Amino acid sequence: MTLTQAAGIPAGEPGVAVSPARQLARRVLADRAATAGVTVIALLVLMALGAPLITALTGQSPTEFHPEAIDPALGGLPKGPWGGISAEHPLGVEPTTGRDVLARVVWGARLSLLISLLATVLSTTIGTVLGLVAGFLGGWADMVIGRVMDLLMSFPSLIFMIALMSVAPDGNRELMLVAVLGLFGWPYIGRIVRGQAMALAGREFVEAARVLGATRRTILFREVLPNLTRPIMVVATLSIPGYIATEAGLSFLGVGVRPPTPSWGQMIASAVPWYAADPVYFLVPGLFLLVTVLAFNLVGDAFGDVR
Repeated sequence: MTLTQAAGIPAGEPGVAVSPARQLARRVLADRAATAGVTVIALLVLMALGAPLITALTGQSPTEFHPEAIDPALGGLPKGPWGGISAEHPLGVEPTTGRDVLARVVWGARLSLLISLLATVLSTTIGTVLGLVAGFLGGWADMVIGRVMDLLMSFPSLIFMIALMSVAPDGNRELMLVAVLGLFGWPYIGRIVRGQAMALAGREFVEAARVLGATRRTILFREVLPNLTRPIMVVATLSIPGYIATEAGLSFLGVGVRPPTPSWGQMIASAVPWYAADPVYFLVPGLFLLVTVLAFNLVGDAFGDVR
């Protein structure tokens, strides 16, 4: 029993109240676009998790060169039509190196999803905790945390990300990417949580919890936080495609993931000089990036429409 229930505040009639998670599930199932987005995300997650199995079944490695698959007479273009697509290489091969595109795409999906999910967890955790403290306590805590949010949000984040990643050691670039994305991402979530926490601070169930002798920590994390689940989920879902695109952009600029580790942004960057001669190599990672970002945005929009 929560403090709200102990205070006698009704939680809704039996059989009528619907949990936020169930409302979100109903909203997604009622929206064809959101359902398609969830399906695409599920397939991408399965592909990322099964990357070792997929490459084992195809017998290809994302870092293995195949000089026999390219034609030196054509300046390093893949042999055969459509970028060297064949039974052995279902999505073709990379120009000049002959590396298998399918293997690099699935391992790139694994890396992009992992970095974006970890960055989302980090930014959501920091933003939620600090936003709760600032909005609920107010006073000096709100002033200090609010000024930190303003400071970070006033930075040209992309420029600072490029600068920080340019000096990052090669051995821990993935972790550095997560830290940098989370550092510049949490104020946006913190602002939303802060505003919602300020609105809830004077509600009756909060006052009832205080009367019953609950500590601030208990009120924050057992009474206020559960009422913020929906907006936090919406913002977190919409943050994931942003982090995927940002990671791809940093890798495209050469300051993100370094070769030979595969990344969609890195693949697009290496495909730019070949877009006219080998458009397939340019289109494949670009389409995967587009579909992934679109799928997460569709699901996030559906979550935001839940009332």
